[in-house]
Amino acid sequence: MANSTAESLFAQKQGKNTTQPPDLADRPYKAYLLGIIIAICGNFLISISLNIQKYTHVRQSQPGSKPYYTCALWWCGIILMGVGELGNFAAYGFAPASLIAPLGCVSVIASAVISVVFLKETLRASDILGGALAVTGTYLLVTFAPHNTQHITAHVVQRYAVSWQFLTYLVLEMIVFCVLLYLYKRRNLKHIVVVLLLVALLASLTVISVKAVSGMITESLKGSLQLTYPIFYVMVVVMVASCGFQIKFLNQAMKMFDATEVVPINFVFFTASAIVAGIVFYQEFYGLALLNIFMFLFGCLLSFLGVFLIARNRPKIKTERPFIDMGQVPGKRCTDKVQPEAKRITYGSLAAKILHLDKKGSQEEDST
Repeated sequence: MANSTAESLFAQKQGKNTTQPPDLADRPYKAYLLGIIIAICGNFLISISLNIQKYTHVRQSQPGSKPYYTCALWWCGIILMGVGELGNFAAYGFAPASLIAPLGCVSVIASAVISVVFLKETLRASDILGGALAVTGTYLLVTFAPHNTQHITAHVVQRYAVSWQFLTYLVLEMIVFCVLLYLYKRRNLKHIVVVLLLVALLASLTVISVKAVSGMITESLKGSLQLTYPIFYVMVVVMVASCGFQIKFLNQAMKMFDATEVVPINFVFFTASAIVAGIVFYQEFYGLALLNIFMFLFGCLLSFLGVFLIARNRPKIKTERPFIDMGQVPGKRCTDKVQPEAKRITYGSLAAKILHLDKKGSQEEDST
C-alpha cells in the first residue's frame, strides 16, 4: 500500500495525472475532428446558398417578374450563407487556421455539383478532373495537417501578438500593402493580382483575429471567461475592420474582372495568406514532421489546381431580358425599355439626321 502511494506521488511529481479519465487524451483529437466537420458543413451550406441565389436571379429575370429581393427563396439563401459563415467562424475555435482556410474548396466542389444536378448546367470534363483533384487535396490536407489543438486564451493571444516573428511579419505586410495601395490608387495599376493581393494581405489579419475571437469565445463557453480582457475587443475591431476593407477590394475586383478569374485566384491567395498567418502567429507547424509539411503543401497544390479547373471558363447565365427594365430599380415607376424598338420613329434618329444632313449637303453641291 505504501509502495503504491509512493508511486502515485512520484507520478504526480513527474506531471502525470493518475486520476485522468481514459478519453481525456482523445479530446484534442475530437475537437480537431469537430472543427473539420463544422468547416465542411459550413462550406456546403454556403454552396447551397449561392446556388439558391443564382436560381432566384435566373427566375426573377423573366419579363414581368418582381425584384429578386422580394422573393422569400432569395432570403432563404442569404440566411443559409449566414449560417455557413457562422460555422466557418466557429470552426476556427477547434482546428488550426492553416487547415480551415483550404477547406474552402469544399464550397467550390459542392457548388459545381449542385449547379449541374439542380440548375442543369453542363458537366464538363474539367469539372470532373478538378473535382477529383480537389477531393484528393482535401484528403491530404485533413490527413497531414497539424493535429494539435491550442487553447486560445487572452494570455496566449497577447503573448503571440508581441512575439518577434509576428511583429516582423506585420511590418513586412504593412510595407507591401502600402506599396500595392500606392500602385493601385496613385499609379492606376488595375491588375487583378494587385487587387487580390490587397485582399489577401487583409485576409491574413482577418484569419488571425477570427481565430482569436472564436477561440476566446469557445474558452468562455467552457467556463474560463475571456471576454473581460481588452485583447478580445482589440481582436474584434481588427476582425471587423479587415473584413470591411477586404469586401471593398473584392467587390472592386468583381466589377473589373470576370468571376472565373477572381474566384480561383482569390482562393489561392486567401488560402496562402491564412496558412502563413497560422504558421507565423499561432506557430501551428511547430514540431510538425517534414513529410507532413510536404504532403500538406502538396494537398494545397492539388486543391488549387482543382478550383482552377472547376472555375475556368464556366458558362455565364443567360437571361431572357435583353434590355434594362426600370421597374426593377427601387422607387422607379417607369417600365419603358431604355433601348427603343426598331419600328419606332425614334429608333436611330441621330443617325437618320446625320444621313439627312449629308444627303442635303450633297444635293446642294450638285445644284451648284
